Amino acid sequence: MNLVAEASSTYLASDGEAYEFWLGRWARRLATVFLDFAEFPSAGDLLDVGCGTGALTFAMADRWPGRRVVGIDLAAPFVSYARSRKSGEQPMFEIGDACALPYEDGQFVGAATQLVLMFIPRPEVALREIRRVTRAGGTIAAALWDFRGGLVFQRMLWDTASAIDPEARATRNRLFTSPLVLPEGLPNLFRAGGLQDIETQSLTIRMDFANFNDYWQPFLGGQGPVGTYFAKLTPDLKARIGEAVRDAYCSGAADGPRSLTATAWAVRGTVP
Repeated sequence: MNLVAEASSTYLASDGEAYEFWLGRWARRLATVFLDFAEFPSAGDLLDVGCGTGALTFAMADRWPGRRVVGIDLAAPFVSYARSRKSGEQPMFEIGDACALPYEDGQFVGAATQLVLMFIPRPEVALREIRRVTRAGGTIAAALWDFRGGLVFQRMLWDTASAIDPEARATRNRLFTSPLVLPEGLPNLFRAGGLQDIETQSLTIRMDFANFNDYWQPFLGGQGPVGTYFAKLTPDLKARIGEAVRDAYCSGAADGPRSLTATAWAVRGTVP
């Protein structure tokens, strides 16, 4: 199986700046509470698997400036963008496959993956690799959006578009029924992966939008599953969906600021 080709067919990752505008700014907010939950060992190297444009990796380096922090991602444009934002030696960013990590056994005391596991065709293989490079007694943590019950900004988009376009309904249903984004999805993955002392928690942040344009334009940047969907739309259908989503955003009030909740499932476990 070509894991790279399968993943790229449903998740566009071609522009780091566009991704940052779409989701990176919110991933940075989530990273803060996610690291509070992760409770990594107090010393040793840390790894961020599927680092994207570096939200979690930078948060790790900022919190523990004396430690070696490495972020790795398959998408070269995302890694390039993350490297462009560095101001010192740390953190480090590398291009690589989560299912074949280029590190020695037990090299890290802690490893995390934020908002990516559901987009890896074989997440159990990725977790096996993450466990391999994390030492015995080390901590592994993961977080994914609660698409079905806790991600308002995407729920509003997909539910509205689904009433207009059958393809939107198919995309929504595929995202919202992914086993890993259900309440027991990540804990089950960790149990199957042989981790111990498994703990779970839901993490909630706010997504603050200045107006509808601030909400809508990031969807058009061509990144992630949203980018894959919008790339197939005709201009007329895209405009029709945009007007319907605007109506949902405004909800009978004037255009302007909106603050939407966004909840993620998080899990951590210990390597035996």
